[in-house]
Amino acid sequence: MKNLKGALMFAQSGGPTSVINASAAGVFLEALDTDAITAVYGAAHGIRGVLNEEFYDIGKEDRKELELLKYTPSSALGSVRYKLKDASVDDTDYKRILEVFKKYNVRYFFYNGGNDSMDTCNKISKFLATSGYDCNVIGVPKTIDNDLFGTDHCPGYASAARYIATTIMEINLDAKVYDTPMVCIIEAMGRNAGWLTAAAKLANHKGLGADLIYLPEVDFDLDKFVSDVKNVCAKNNGKCIAVVSEGIHDKDGKLICEYGASVGRDSFGHAQLGGVGATLANIIKEKTGYKTRGVELSLMQRCGAHLASKTDVEETFEAGKQAVRAAVAGETDKMVCYVRKDTENYEIEYKLLPLELAANTEKTVPLEWIINDGTDISDDFVKYALPLIQGEAKAPLEDSLPRFAKLKKVFVEKK
Repeated sequence: MKNLKGALMFAQSGGPTSVINASAAGVFLEALDTDAITAVYGAAHGIRGVLNEEFYDIGKEDRKELELLKYTPSSALGSVRYKLKDASVDDTDYKRILEVFKKYNVRYFFYNGGNDSMDTCNKISKFLATSGYDCNVIGVPKTIDNDLFGTDHCPGYASAARYIATTIMEINLDAKVYDTPMVCIIEAMGRNAGWLTAAAKLANHKGLGADLIYLPEVDFDLDKFVSDVKNVCAKNNGKCIAVVSEGIHDKDGKLICEYGASVGRDSFGHAQLGGVGATLANIIKEKTGYKTRGVELSLMQRCGAHLASKTDVEETFEAGKQAVRAAVAGETDKMVCYVRKDTENYEIEYKLLPLELAANTEKTVPLEWIINDGTDISDDFVKYALPLIQGEAKAPLEDSLPRFAKLKKVFVEKK
C-alpha cells in the first residue's frame, strides 16, 4: 500500500547474532529520516512486546548510540521464541496485534529473524490484509545458520563463519603441540543445515583446518566415524581434529546428541541441541584410549563481534535501510534478500521475496559439495564463502575494551 503515513514497529526474534543490531541500526536511522514515518518503535522481546504493549521510543535515543548498534552483538531490544498459532485455529494474538497497531497508528511493521520469524511475519501480514488494515509488513532476515530460502546468504552467517574458521585454525595449532595422541572434536551450530560446520573448510584453505567434517545433510554412522578417526590418527601421529554439526543424526533420524542424553524441545517443537562434541569425544576415548577434547563453540560463534566480517556488517546495515525504503514505496508481505551478481568481483543486489516462500523453507548445503564419503567439503564452498568474510568491522575501544551501544530504552507510554 503506497502513501501510508504512520508509526513503524520493529522487533527482533530468535537466536541473536553478531550483526542483527546492524539491521536494527539500518531500519532505525533510515526510518527516523523518513517523512512518511511519524514515530519509530522497538518492541521489547519480539512479538511478545507488541502483545504486551511494551515497546521503546527509538526517537528518544542518541543517534550516536544507534550508529554503534552496527558493531554491537546480540539483540538490543531483546528476543523471543514465541509461536503464533494459525489464525484459523486461534486468532486471539492476531486481534491483539491489530488492536495495538490501530491504537498507535502502526503502518509499518518489520520482523527481524530466521525461518520461524518469517513465518510469524507472514501470518501477521496475511491477517492484517484480510482485516482491511493498511500496514506494510517486511521481513528483515537474520540467521547464522544461513538456511533461509531465496537469499544467497543470510545476515550474520559470514561473521559466524569467520569466527569458526579462525577458532579452528587456533585450535589446530594448540591441539597438535604434544608428542602424544590427541583427538579434538569441535561442535558447531546447525540443526538441519551444515553451513556453519562447513566454515571449517575455510580453515583448511589456510592449511590449519580439520581432518574430518560432518554435516547434518547426510546420515552419520557412529562406527564409521570411529573408523575415520582411527585412520586419520594412524596417518597423523595420533592426531585428529573433527568438526561436527550439532544436528548430525543417524540413518533412523535419531540425533547423535541423544546418544548421550535425552533432549528437550523449544516452543516451536525443535529439539534443543548441544553436547554432541562431548558425546563423541567420550566414545572415541572409550574406543581408542586416546586423550580427547570436546569443544562446543556454543554462544561464542554467534556473538563474536570482535571477529565480525565487515562485508557482513555493511550488507546487514544496508538491508535494514532497504527494508524501510521498500515499505515506504508500498511493498508489503516481502522479505529482503541478497542476490549475488554474476560478476568477476563479488557484488550483491537487494531484492524482495514473498514471505510465504521464505517462511519455514530451509536452504541446505548442496549435496555435491559434501565429498570424501561425507567427511569433507569441496572447494566450491570456499569459492562461495570466502568473499563473505572479508574485512574487519569492530566497535570503538574504551580502555581497550569494546564500546557497545547503550540504549536508553524509554518505554512508550501506554494509551
